[in-house]
Amino acid sequence: MNENIVLKRSLGVWQIVMLGMGWMVPMIVFDTFGIASEISSGLVPLAYIIALGAMLFTAFSYGKMAQAFPSAGSSYTYTQKTMSPYLAFFVGWASLLDYLLIPMISALLIQIYCTAIFPDIPSWVWIAGYVIVATVINLWSINITANVNSILVVFQIVVIVCFVFLAVKELNQGMGVGTTLTVQPFYQPDFHFSGVIAAATVLCFSFLGFDAVTNYSEEALNPTKDIPKAIMITALAGGLIFIVSSYFTQALFPDISTFKDPGATAPEISLYVGGKLFQLFFLSASFAGSFTSGLVSHASVSRLLYVMGRDNVLPKKLFGYLHPQWRTPVFNVLLVGAVCLTAAFFDLEMAAALVNFGALIAFTFVNLSVIAYYSIRLKRYKTPKDFLSYVIMPSIGAALVAVLWFHLELNSFVLGIGWVFIGFIYLAYQTKMFKGKLGNIELNEEVEVQKV
Repeated sequence: MNENIVLKRSLGVWQIVMLGMGWMVPMIVFDTFGIASEISSGLVPLAYIIALGAMLFTAFSYGKMAQAFPSAGSSYTYTQKTMSPYLAFFVGWASLLDYLLIPMISALLIQIYCTAIFPDIPSWVWIAGYVIVATVINLWSINITANVNSILVVFQIVVIVCFVFLAVKELNQGMGVGTTLTVQPFYQPDFHFSGVIAAATVLCFSFLGFDAVTNYSEEALNPTKDIPKAIMITALAGGLIFIVSSYFTQALFPDISTFKDPGATAPEISLYVGGKLFQLFFLSASFAGSFTSGLVSHASVSRLLYVMGRDNVLPKKLFGYLHPQWRTPVFNVLLVGAVCLTAAFFDLEMAAALVNFGALIAFTFVNLSVIAYYSIRLKRYKTPKDFLSYVIMPSIGAALVAVLWFHLELNSFVLGIGWVFIGFIYLAYQTKMFKGKLGNIELNEEVEVQKV
């Protein structure tokens, strides 16, 4: 393997933002609306505002760590550089649940959409077709992945804008609350704040994506500036889309009694607002959302595996290899594609549960990494600004993530612990029962920190 081959720096800040938005899936707001509305008693936009506020603290921590360590690997890299190589392995291993299963979930959703339209075609055909297309795009170039993703994200945003225009028309004609401007989606006299908080904890997972952009640090043109900026833009833009979309949806449907299936509201929302033709247009955007999420997460997990392979935490010859011409981690891309093919034998609910566990592990340790690196190692807590940035903000972020941990479903926790135990066995073997060195990691590597 040629050690001089590196990931190609070719991504601008807006390409990175679009990659994050692709992972986040703007159309997801309509799929989760029924469940969130039931939990929050008709206050979905308020729940999104709370969820956005909670996620911004963790997004801030990701930005600070991306400035200090402009390297792919995200939470794995940050934990490795600031705490412990062993701990970093477990964070990276757990994060694989988040990153590796998202493309599998996308494959499952695409299969569900296509089978509903073409029931006579075997479901595995759709999974195989999606996996082949996504794998080929990711093999070729990160720029191709980013450009295809950007087109499909813009398509989703166009559909959402069309929905808003139709919603305004229907509201002015007396549908729902019968007016465009109303406080009802944000406040009701008899609402229970605990229900809104519970809904916000569910909706926090809609924001997954702002964190994943850190995996493109080594392909960003100016990583120390572009990655932190992209993280905050992605979180804020996603939050704005979710809040505006859910506001008009909640105004149109003050309660969920209208829906036949509150667990799958997107088809009914589009039908009631725009009729059959708009429903087709709307659902094609939902399909595009699943495709972009799978495409971007496929690229992201390939880079996480690459960094773990480069560190020789995973076998270097396989996971640390880059194609000399394309400069993409081809074996990792092919491996993720192979894993996605197993979606035909997987359960959607189980996959989603494992994703939540991996995401919370990553969020927790990124917040702790800020405190460990800036406050403890660099002693940057003596001025009010530093104390706020490197102690208060990440502490609040960690506390808010703890609330999400409290609301994590039991299945997620049990399956996640099982996955971590498998990692424990692997790590014990690799380090001869924790007596040897883990890969080629140097814990005390000094990195110049941007003055922020």
